[in-house]
Amino acid sequence: MTPSPHEITQLLKAWSNGEQSALDRLMPLVYKDLHRLARRHMAGERNDNTLQATALVNEAYARLVDSKQATWQDRAHFFAVCAKLMRNILVDAARSRRSLKRGADLAVVELDEAIAASAEPAVDVIALDQALDGLAAFDPRKARVVELRIFGGLKAEETAEVLKISTDTVTRDMHLATAWLRRELGREARLGP
Repeated sequence: MTPSPHEITQLLKAWSNGEQSALDRLMPLVYKDLHRLARRHMAGERNDNTLQATALVNEAYARLVDSKQATWQDRAHFFAVCAKLMRNILVDAARSRRSLKRGADLAVVELDEAIAASAEPAVDVIALDQALDGLAAFDPRKARVVELRIFGGLKAEETAEVLKISTDTVTRDMHLATAWLRRELGREARLGP
């Protein structure tokens, strides 16, 4: 049975109020969605990536538990924060791989899951992160829309709810931001929905 957004929101608020058992009840309810989100991120990753979807979810969970998030607004806010965490984790992993290629003595950990190879060309996560930072410098809302849609896997309606804007504005912002990012990345990369 799929949990209702209201049920998730209630658990998030209880967790925000210091009820640790709420987190224990929350994670089984959102795990499948987090894993789906992580698989989506991993599908766009390069084949040399050793980070797997389950590891991405686990690392995001660990960072959530360690964070001192004051208040959760609702389910969409939670997934927006998770999207930001996953983006940071992927950028950190990409930087580590670059460092490894430059001769750093980092250990590569093999994980159990196999990565499904994407038919689409992989986007350089570090370049995308830098391009998003550039977009945020002059249009923070468009950068946030891209982050929520691509990294967060949120639907246009959910993104509109998080940002308190209309769905039409989300669609328009996504279209313009995607065009800008493609130009910045220097190729017609597939950026997501």
